Amino acid sequence: HLVLVGPTGWQEDLSPRIAPIADRCHLTGFVSGDELDALYAGAAAFCFPSRFEGFGLPVLEAMAQGTPVVTTAGTSCEEVVGDDGVLVPVGDAGALADAIDALLADAGAAAVLGVRGRERARTFTWDRTASLTLDAYRSVLAA
Repeated sequence: HLVLVGPTGWQEDLSPRIAPIADRCHLTGFVSGDELDALYAGAAAFCFPSRFEGFGLPVLEAMAQGTPVVTTAGTSCEEVVGDDGVLVPVGDAGALADAIDALLADAGAAAVLGVRGRERARTFTWDRTASLTLDAYRSVLAA
């Protein structure tokens, strides 16, 4: 099953694209934080083929739940995932499909990525963010 979470965006009508799998495709719209955590935790994989992402918080949230992640290389999501997820080229639908298929076919590899992703997610803390931000300000002031 494919679960698409969040409001419809970019004035995109997905109906024709999901019609072939309509019986296995679920459009949730907005969900609460608790519902989102449950969806992440219950997912076999989290796929986030982003082109323009400010940070990649959805990727980090999925990793924190132990869900293996497939996302795009060359974006901020790559920085969040590091080596603990699967990266595909931006806009390469075939590579995205292959990565999803590979994770679904190899439960062991998916489990390893889930554990590694959860460990990596633990390194992203608000204290660390504040410290790095303060360091950046200090370096600018010193220049």
